Amino acid sequence: MLRTLVVLAALAGASASVPILYQSNPQLVDALLKTASGAGRNATAPTEVSLASTSDDPAPLQPLGRKVMVTADERGHFTSAFKLNGRQVDGMIDTGATLVAINSSTARRIGISLNPSDFSHDVNTANGSIKAAVVTIDRLQIGKITVNGVQAVVLDDRALSTNLIGMSFLTRLAKYEVQNGSLLLVQ
Repeated sequence: MLRTLVVLAALAGASASVPILYQSNPQLVDALLKTASGAGRNATAPTEVSLASTSDDPAPLQPLGRKVMVTADERGHFTSAFKLNGRQVDGMIDTGATLVAINSSTARRIGISLNPSDFSHDVNTANGSIKAAVVTIDRLQIGKITVNGVQAVVLDDRALSTNLIGMSFLTRLAKYEVQNGSLLLVQ
């Protein structure tokens, strides 16, 4: 029994170190995988795996986990299709927006029902101050990335024609950055 527990603990420790090993030296992990997959086919040919990096410069760290690349449109905006509470919605990623902002029509489509009395919060927009309702979106998805419980504001349709994916979503990611005219999102 004790031997089984020791073996299981060793396997758990080894499996937990695989992502760290891959991030620090992806060439090593690739070589090990090739060696393991080719071992049954050509067992007589020895394979050498070096623990040293193949170049003097370390390889740039590749983000682990889910990632999505959003390409800028002709105006330079990062527009994409999102899923809010499972419903497809078009929108724009806006790093200048504190919260996710959706219009009333979108709120109804994704199952958020509001009363006029819910629009009790003053929100400063590029067009001035307006009344908004504060809500929580159960699930916001873009590609393979999903974030649950995202705070948002709902504005009147006349005040907001494009849904904005703001910092209340972006700050819940591991990383977001602009690279060569595209926005990289990593969870």
